[in-house]
Amino acid sequence: MEFSDILHSRRSIRAFTNKPVSQDTIDAILQDALESPSSSNTQPFKIAVASGETCQQLGQALLSKYRKINKIQRQPLPLKLFNMVFSKAMPDGDYTPILGKYPGIFQERRIKTGKGLYETLGIKRGDRQARDDAMARNFTFFDAPVAMFIFVHPGMTFTALVDAGIMMQSLMLSATDRGLGTCPQGALGMWRSPLEKHFDIPKGYKLLCGIALGYPDNDNPVNAYRPEKIAVQELTIPSKT
Repeated sequence: MEFSDILHSRRSIRAFTNKPVSQDTIDAILQDALESPSSSNTQPFKIAVASGETCQQLGQALLSKYRKINKIQRQPLPLKLFNMVFSKAMPDGDYTPILGKYPGIFQERRIKTGKGLYETLGIKRGDRQARDDAMARNFTFFDAPVAMFIFVHPGMTFTALVDAGIMMQSLMLSATDRGLGTCPQGALGMWRSPLEKHFDIPKGYKLLCGIALGYPDNDNPVNAYRPEKIAVQELTIPSKT
């Protein structure tokens, strides 16, 4: 595809088929991602790739933790505090996603995007169970056959986050060019401990987020959802007059 077609075709996929992704394809996507620029070519990131049985086991472990913490959140305060300490379900990630209200305009955009997604899924505003079930699908990677977990080295401070973001975009565009879909997921940064059971994570590296990877289920309407982007005029900062 032409670059512009790839760029505009990429979207967050939330329903995948069970078609496996070959190791050769995964390797080619990762090789493309390595063409990304980074600060002084430091490349301060690592990727843990889970597929097959490892992917399924990680999905079940993360889903179990989500269900436990979701149940705890609904309990009376004394019981909630007790279970937060002893349940071993509390997030143990290195960069915990924003769990509360976003500041200012960002909360407005978040609400608008969430509303559009739930409407596409046919979930009504008051249907808490359906909303919980939709959220839970994050932790089984929307049934994707491959889950990637992005780690960065904090010694490079904020530049590691910038470099990781550039690398992730290259990875996702490479996947799109090969007919695959991806979904970058901040939620996959909530729990690190399940990953440590399956991967020999280098000392010092911190879990940032995850990416679901696989072939899109094009019959599922959720994959047609595309939130509205801001206008170029809103993106750019005007000069002083």
